[in-house]
Amino acid sequence: MLSKKTKYAINALVYLAREYEQENREPIQISKIAESENIPRKFLEAILLDLRNAGILSSRKGKTGGYYLHKPPEDVNIADVMRLFDGAIALLPCVTFRYYERCEECKDEATCGIRDVFADVRNETVNMLKKATLKEIIERSKQLSAGKKTEIENK
Repeated sequence: MLSKKTKYAINALVYLAREYEQENREPIQISKIAESENIPRKFLEAILLDLRNAGILSSRKGKTGGYYLHKPPEDVNIADVMRLFDGAIALLPCVTFRYYERCEECKDEATCGIRDVFADVRNETVNMLKKATLKEIIERSKQLSAGKKTEIENK
């Protein structure tokens, strides 16, 4: 399950990506993002700072300051955002990419069927989350708003 911090980060990023797509490269004030996305301002400040430190956002100080996307929306994927705030995406520590730990109860990783199944789940999940960019999220929202069928509805 996603943490509240990750959900807020994604919402803030989608908001900034919509502004980016409208060719508004001006920084957006924290208060405007917080109000629009219903995110507590203090919590959002910390989230935006983490995103800036990760190179996803840039900021400008001063009266006309705020935050804006450092990368185009098609270059920001949900896998990176999730890892930044929630750590490993895998369900078992022995199949994580960046946070590997051997399972205490495992006798032999090479022949562990459980590990093999969860490695497949992790790989598919990560592939899907890497393809889920801010641009794709915005496009899906537009499709849903227009009443068009999506891949989700066809399942």
